[in-house]
Amino acid sequence: MLKKLFSFSDRYRILHQTWFAFFLTFVCWFNFAPFATTIGRELHLAPEQIKTLGICNLALTIPARLIIGMLLDRFGPRITYSILLMFTVVPCLATALAQDFNQLVISRLLMGIVGSGFVVGIRMVAEWFQPKEMGVAQGIYGGWGNFGAFGAEFALPMIAVATSFFAGGASNWRFAIALTGIIAAIYGVIYYNTVQDTPAGKVYSKPKKNGSLEVTSIKSFWAMILSNFGLIFALGLLAWRLEQKKIHFLTLSQMYLTWLVLAGLFAYQTYKAWEVNRELLSGKKTYPASERFQFGQVALLEFTYITSFGSELAAVSMLPAFFEKTFSLEHVVAGMIAATYPFLNLFSRPSGGLISDKFGSRKWTMTIISVGIGVSYLMAHFINSSWPIPVAIAVTMLAAYFAQAGCGATYSIVPMIKKEATGQIAGNVGAYGNFGGVVYLTIFSLTDAPTLFSTMGIAALICAFMCAFFLKEPKGSFAAAYEGESPETATTIFLTEE
Repeated sequence: MLKKLFSFSDRYRILHQTWFAFFLTFVCWFNFAPFATTIGRELHLAPEQIKTLGICNLALTIPARLIIGMLLDRFGPRITYSILLMFTVVPCLATALAQDFNQLVISRLLMGIVGSGFVVGIRMVAEWFQPKEMGVAQGIYGGWGNFGAFGAEFALPMIAVATSFFAGGASNWRFAIALTGIIAAIYGVIYYNTVQDTPAGKVYSKPKKNGSLEVTSIKSFWAMILSNFGLIFALGLLAWRLEQKKIHFLTLSQMYLTWLVLAGLFAYQTYKAWEVNRELLSGKKTYPASERFQFGQVALLEFTYITSFGSELAAVSMLPAFFEKTFSLEHVVAGMIAATYPFLNLFSRPSGGLISDKFGSRKWTMTIISVGIGVSYLMAHFINSSWPIPVAIAVTMLAAYFAQAGCGATYSIVPMIKKEATGQIAGNVGAYGNFGGVVYLTIFSLTDAPTLFSTMGIAALICAFMCAFFLKEPKGSFAAAYEGESPETATTIFLTEE
């Protein structure tokens, strides 16, 4: 596969077009971070408000990834990704035109929807690549797409400075942010007209029921309900943060009303889950062993994604300001230094998938990488102004490598659980990455950077322990076809493409 990676034909063309779609959504999603302090000064925002905007940027990605996952399984990745890319121009222009904190909150909440694009590509890549290649294929998709955070933090400040003559000599952040949305929308049209959901001769499989994930045991049903509650809790936490002193985006009564709406949403989710799984819960339906999966394994992957992608979201959101304040740097320089963290996505996330493919055990790959995440963040806890900047950069890059490799290792497993429900499962796991980002950034908004780093490190070590004792090796991890599919058919399809 690696030898033909740059051929840009057949399935490799689909892979490249899809990671680039994800790249653009990530540029847009993180187009605020490199300008956070500049926007704060221009719009007279308090430090607490700037930190809160980072949380808002992640919040709606939580429900959006679940919804996008269901739409994806029903309508396919081509239509779903194209519409999402075209929608991106809305929050980008809203951010570029914002004049105060309240307008920024709304625009960044809408931008969180854009972050759900990741889920779409997971299903697209799973349709075009075999299980034995899944780790590296998903790693390339996710890693090269996540490289968009580097594009945002490195390139956007330069664009803003280069076009400063349009803004009276000041950093033209409004133009830079607006430009990202316009480019993404144009690419959405291109994507729709140039890709297809599956290779020729392959049928796009859909879940038999829509509205919620169809589980295969009563124990898994209750585990799913608990998982849904965790995501609602994260949104409730955001509502609480928006009501606190120096923020006051919500009044106390509005916060309670938001909690009531979230409780209603949880009740609706629970009802839909019951409706989809009613025959299972009443004992009228049982699943043969070949169709069963344990939601507990999905829950473990949610935890690995909290500690990997959740920590990455938090780090990418706070590192520009962290380097700027810790080492008294100009915001452009600090943004470029902080960009070394997402820069590693070009190599680290694919390497996590590749190691998972080649090591022979996806479980132990995940466990070992989780240990690396924990140790490296605990090292970052000690960074302060007395450190040489190159050493501080080296430690954050070490943390970046393990966190991003952990993302690749997680999504080398996700498509193996239940292929026809990959969108919903990927959406669920992906949403917990945002759950982690929201929780970590809330902790950061209430404390400081060393506390954030130590929290992320300890959580990762706990995750490593859970993986070692409870994560199971997926069936058919290194097979030439998915379970239930004919290896001969799959081989014929891929040989035809190549």
